[in-house]
Amino acid sequence: MYHEAKHAFANHGVKFSSVEVDLPAMMAQKDKAVSNLTKGIEGLFKKNKVNYVKGYGKFVSPSEVSVDTTEGGNTVVKGKHIIIATGSDVKSLPGVTIDEKKVVSSTGALALTEIPKRLVVIGAGYIGLEMGSVWGRLGTEITVVEFASEIVPTMDAEVRKQFQRSLEKQGLKFKLKTKVVGVDTSGDGVKLTLEPAAGGDQTTLEADVVLVSAGRTPFTAGLGLDKIGVETDKIGRILVNERFATNVSGVYAIGDVIPGPMLAHKAEEDGVACVEYIAGKVGHVDYDKVPGVVYTMPEVASVGKTEEQVKELGVEYRVGKFPFMANSRAKAIDNAEGLVKILAEKETDKILGVHIMAPNAGELIHEAAIALQYDASSEDIARVCHAHPTMSEAVKEAAMATYDKPIHI
Repeated sequence: MYHEAKHAFANHGVKFSSVEVDLPAMMAQKDKAVSNLTKGIEGLFKKNKVNYVKGYGKFVSPSEVSVDTTEGGNTVVKGKHIIIATGSDVKSLPGVTIDEKKVVSSTGALALTEIPKRLVVIGAGYIGLEMGSVWGRLGTEITVVEFASEIVPTMDAEVRKQFQRSLEKQGLKFKLKTKVVGVDTSGDGVKLTLEPAAGGDQTTLEADVVLVSAGRTPFTAGLGLDKIGVETDKIGRILVNERFATNVSGVYAIGDVIPGPMLAHKAEEDGVACVEYIAGKVGHVDYDKVPGVVYTMPEVASVGKTEEQVKELGVEYRVGKFPFMANSRAKAIDNAEGLVKILAEKETDKILGVHIMAPNAGELIHEAAIALQYDASSEDIARVCHAHPTMSEAVKEAAMATYDKPIHI
């Protein structure tokens, strides 16, 4: 809102003498939202007669969990079926200590007490770019340091290029193929020592705050998994079968602690499918059809395969694209950056992947998610009447461009 007020309001004829950020009020709004959402979950527990034991649990046997409660006591919870859903933690970097003040994880980055002048983000994945985008729009100078040769390596390359250009236009600076070899917090700020990923001369970079966002790691330590013999892979993920069952009878695992995309909505689907299996029904989650969203401005959302993945499959395919520059709603609101890109099999027209960069890409992607779920063709989307004027029309036009040609470009 602040960024929009500073950069967009005047174009729409809204003028004011000054605008400023009240960070404590902004954080209070965020804290209230978080509190209401977590209390909402506690309310659902009560409504569904779920016994909520607060504390740190670890296995003492395949059917018993010992819990050190937050009140300071201990209790043992027994169950015929136990689901491990402990999620993930911040992946640490060697030689970098996170203090949540000067060197922060995403948790600390959401709770800074003042707007830093300079923020260095280590890691150009979803979380690093989201946090960088937030503080960048509040006026912080952002530098993103990434070991790899590109940002968000899982993203479709063509969309990634446009996305990076957009972020650079907003003032984010990128140091790719660069590794952090030292972090010094002894002074007022933070001094980072960098060197090329391939080796070479070292350089220094100074910041007020450093965000470590080099990925996440399954939270499986300290749960007593070794005590009951639960198998994990070399990076700590719990191995499960298609029913989410581990190698130990009665013990299951879902979400970030097992393979698959580390996303909350994927974990939710895992949970539903796992309980359906336990109840004697059938559950299923297709990890190829889980949408992913980068919550920056603009957002980038995708579902299905990237063009690079389609090429690897060796199938002949068609690509249809439609820029928001040619979309009525985007032009009317003066926010027409981005595009919709659709990949479909050439012979059958079956949609293989959809990628969207737009202010509300995270909302637009679900039409594509449903299409993929039902093995729809691009013509199926193209022949559905879309309301005008909406951003969604760009999805229809991209579908038209895939199997035939768009009308409005």
